[in-house]
Amino acid sequence: MSRRAFITGLGAVLAAARAAEAQATKVPRIGVLHPGAPATSSHFAAAFDQGLDEHGYREGQNIVLERRFAEAKAERISEIAAELVRLKVDVIVTSTDVGIAAVKQQTQTIPIVMANSTDPVGIGFVGSLARPGGNVTGLSSTSPELSGKRLELLKEALPGLSRVAIVWNPDVRGGVLEYKETESAARSMRLQLQSVEVNRTDDFNRAFAALTTGRAEAFTVAPFSLAFRSRSQIASLAQKNRLPSIYGLREFADAGGLMAYGPNYADGWRRAATYVDKILRGAKPGDLPIEQPTKFELVINLKTAKALGLTIPHSLLLRADQVIE
Repeated sequence: MSRRAFITGLGAVLAAARAAEAQATKVPRIGVLHPGAPATSSHFAAAFDQGLDEHGYREGQNIVLERRFAEAKAERISEIAAELVRLKVDVIVTSTDVGIAAVKQQTQTIPIVMANSTDPVGIGFVGSLARPGGNVTGLSSTSPELSGKRLELLKEALPGLSRVAIVWNPDVRGGVLEYKETESAARSMRLQLQSVEVNRTDDFNRAFAALTTGRAEAFTVAPFSLAFRSRSQIASLAQKNRLPSIYGLREFADAGGLMAYGPNYADGWRRAATYVDKILRGAKPGDLPIEQPTKFELVINLKTAKALGLTIPHSLLLRADQVIE
């Protein structure tokens, strides 16, 4: 063999070795799309980071996070989804039906992990909960039976309750599901149910005028992102109109709502890291079953109860996971 041929062959071997080493030590890049703003999503981001840490991932050491916040703007959500796909990240993690739909529209190959989705099968994100198929997996927040439980909690806090309202957005699949379940539960509990539809921020003042006109004695709010972003405004209007309320997320009680009962969305973000870990280890998202909520929490805001002139039964306070005083 000539000296030149030997050197050329050795160079090829070394190049192949370096390429193999680079491939073996490749640091995974995870795209994270938070549909909301940093101020309202920071605890979700922290929960996801905690989940990654539990699986041995440290940002800047053995993982890269491409984290983006869409500031609750629909067009920005779509832009970020496209950006993350262009970056060719290994996995994209997001939440809310709007966020998931935006990412799914951009890619059918990059694995997508849902931190929460109202109805992934009904919307068409996955084929089934047991075998999602495609490139989407993660967590569903669907628990229709909780609608009836929330009405039971309202009745326990307000023994004479006879008229209740539900504030919901008919354009949101999860809201439609919850409205139907609440309607059925109210009928079985012999409660009169008032429907109040909201799909714009400026609708909340009108909604509370409708609640007052309809003589609602309390209300509940179905899940939709506009309500989540406006939770402080809703809590303020509820106190102003002296209306007790219950919600599906603890963040509403933290913002001044009377009570909240439902799955912990921050814990969903933490659990999403488990899916990321499995995918990075070679699992196909379509083979990973959708996880449904198993952890629920009851949060009662006693400060709000006092402002409304309510005395929460001691038996209810004992069952609360947290009492805000």
